[in-house]
Amino acid sequence: MSISAVHKNESPHEPLPEPERPYDQFVPELLNSYATVGGLNHSDSHNMPSKRAVGQICEGLLQLLFPGFHDDNAIHHSSLPELTSDRLAKVAARLEDQVRKSVRIGDPKKPTGRTPPILRQFCSSLADVRELLRTDIEAAYEGDPATLYREEIILSYPAVEAIAIQRLAHILYIAGAPIIPRMMTEWAHGRTGIDIHPGARLGSHFFIDHGTGVVIGETCRLGQRVKLYHGVTLGARSFVKDESGHIVKGGKRHPEVQDNVTIYPNSTILGGETVIGANSTIGANVFLMHSVPADSLVVYEEKQLVIRNKSARKATEAASDWSI
Repeated sequence: MSISAVHKNESPHEPLPEPERPYDQFVPELLNSYATVGGLNHSDSHNMPSKRAVGQICEGLLQLLFPGFHDDNAIHHSSLPELTSDRLAKVAARLEDQVRKSVRIGDPKKPTGRTPPILRQFCSSLADVRELLRTDIEAAYEGDPATLYREEIILSYPAVEAIAIQRLAHILYIAGAPIIPRMMTEWAHGRTGIDIHPGARLGSHFFIDHGTGVVIGETCRLGQRVKLYHGVTLGARSFVKDESGHIVKGGKRHPEVQDNVTIYPNSTILGGETVIGANSTIGANVFLMHSVPADSLVVYEEKQLVIRNKSARKATEAASDWSI
């Protein structure tokens, strides 16, 4: 039989059938789950902000805040005005799109008029945020004997990135942008291990040394020149519930830390009524659920540290063995 005879009933342009995919049988059940449980982005993509886009926005904002420190190539001073204008335009356009999606959640096609004023307030605050970050970098330089250069702090300290993104997210938070501020701080949390809610109010000259495991809750209020070490938690003591047993949203739940306070590693301070008075020092591993007055030193004293000479101990043990 000739080749032409085999294919005489087939169109030369007819596509070959798609091979059967072994897991297609599970697709209908998954689609039904999208419809009944949630997770579908309404297919028109108008209602949900994008995690990837918010990450790109954060990276662009860091370039705006620290020009030259988040770039592969050096930036000449003469090119800075045009470069800054271009970067701000790109970041603002991306952020506007994400904010618009966030304010429309629940009714994606209904204009709210909220996005333009939020963007204007945010962009007008960028220079002020840079000034606050300057004080944070100065606090890190003065507070850490291990650093020799301020540039080292910007390039390598995770706290700078976490605080920078939180200060930016806080501007959006107080301007009324939903969801996006939290997405920004969680992006920084994933990169640095430092979890600062965008609602927290941070004073100037703020320094987190090392940083891993630090948690600062939404309603925290931190004064000026506060210094935290790794593992510090400023959290909620309890949650008020309504008659149905559901947690009541909002309300002051997290501590206030006044000016010139240092909190050492792995300490936990809880409660919306808890105030750490100015110029106080909280030692390592302290657990607090009540206020302390100004100029306090808070430490545990019931545990006694014992240091023994290992060589002398071995000699004593050997003598004891021979006496048996």
